[in-house]
Amino acid sequence: MTASATLSTDRLPALVRSWAQDLTVGQLYAVLKLRVEVFVVEQAYFYPELDGFDLLPRTRHFWLEREGDVIGTVRLLEETNEVATEFRLGHLCTRRSERGHGHTTRLLQAALADIGSAVCRIDSPSYLVEMYTRHGFVQCGDERLDNGVPLVPLVRNQRDTV
Repeated sequence: MTASATLSTDRLPALVRSWAQDLTVGQLYAVLKLRVEVFVVEQAYFYPELDGFDLLPRTRHFWLEREGDVIGTVRLLEETNEVATEFRLGHLCTRRSERGHGHTTRLLQAALADIGSAVCRIDSPSYLVEMYTRHGFVQCGDERLDNGVPLVPLVRNQRDTV
C-alpha cells in the first residue's frame, strides 16, 4: 500500500448534512442504497424503505462520505404539533466494513447538535438501547415487535407533562 492510499483511508470521512429538498438524485440514491444494504440485505429486516419521509421539507439527512462513497447515514424528521416541535431519528446505519470507528456516534452527535435541547425520539433495536442511553435517551414505552425485530421506544429531553 502506498503512503497516499494509507492517508486516504485513515482520513476522517466528511460529514454531510442536507435538507431533503437540497438532496441531489445521486445523494438520495447513495443514502437509500446503504440503508437497503444494511437493513434489508445484511439484517434481513423487511420494511417499506420508501416510506414517504425522506423528501419531506422538514427532513434532514446526515451522512459520512469517503471519496464519494456513503459509509454511514441517519435521517432526522421534524415533527411539529400544536404543543411543540419534536424530532425523530431513524435509519441510522453504518456499512459493515466501516463499523468500530466511531462513525455511528459521529452521525448521532451531529444530528443531536442540530436540534439542541428539543425532544427527540427513536425506536431502537433492543441490542442498541445501551448505545442510545449514552447519548441521553431513556426508554419511554414497552418493547414491541416490528417485522420480527424487537424495538424499544426511546426519548431524549422529554418535557414533563403535568
